[in-house]
Amino acid sequence: MLVGSELLAKVKDLGDVSKSDVVRACGYVSTKADGGERLNFTAFYEALLDAKGISLGGGTARVGKGGRKLSYVAKVQGNGNLLIGKAYTAMLNLEPGDEFEIKLGKKAIRLLPTGDAATHTQTAVGMDEEGGDL
Repeated sequence: MLVGSELLAKVKDLGDVSKSDVVRACGYVSTKADGGERLNFTAFYEALLDAKGISLGGGTARVGKGGRKLSYVAKVQGNGNLLIGKAYTAMLNLEPGDEFEIKLGKKAIRLLPTGDAATHTQTAVGMDEEGGDL
């Protein structure tokens, strides 16, 4: 299977031939269980995009689910716990073991760092009902 500049050169050399012939000539062919030929169009087009420097967000640089956005809303779980996810703690550069004093307001929870956590640049972390910072 050709990749990179070799793939681009081969596609250019082939000119006006059918898509199947281009995929076959570039080596994107496998053998089916019954001995027939299978053209791997997806692998070919992914290699072609990669050779042209176009990324569609796949590959090893992808983290987590990729397109998922933070909602800034927390819900009380069935056991009564309030969970704050890793994405939120990462935004605040919090480390495992950081301790906070919990201050309850009328419509907000405010976390105030205690001990070693007080050395962080954040002096208070909080969220109101609408999801905005306090």
